[in-house]
Amino acid sequence: MGTILTASISILVVVSLAMLINNAYTASHLFRNPLFGSQSTKIFALKYGSIAVFLSLSFVFGSMAIAFMIDANFLMNANSEEFALYSNEQRQTIFEKGFVLALVSNRMLCISFPLLLWMLGPLPVWFSSLALVWGLYQLDFAGKLINNSCNKQT
Repeated sequence: MGTILTASISILVVVSLAMLINNAYTASHLFRNPLFGSQSTKIFALKYGSIAVFLSLSFVFGSMAIAFMIDANFLMNANSEEFALYSNEQRQTIFEKGFVLALVSNRMLCISFPLLLWMLGPLPVWFSSLALVWGLYQLDFAGKLINNSCNKQT
């Protein structure tokens, strides 16, 4: 379910960026403050292009993850002789590929948020990158929190 949400968010943001790019050049005079960083046409194209690439890749990986998970679910629940050709290791490999692709899709979506804030200048990118590193650290190394809570209960 989270993979479907990731893919949906990715494609919605790409479509909204396509709508914003039409107005970006006409409203660029609003961002002439040096705090917003360079706002030349080449930099605008680089900012929007990099965000669109990351979000499109997130959508593609999310869609592939959903396909692998559906296939793995079907193979695990199929009991006919037609699907007896697949061993448990092959089913597990398909399932693991789906989870890896879902993880990559999630990370690509997370990386695109600092890029979205890059349009506002270098300071929001720096702050959001720090928040992203802290958030991904909490996601990846959650075992420390579980061990501490188990020690307190005994």
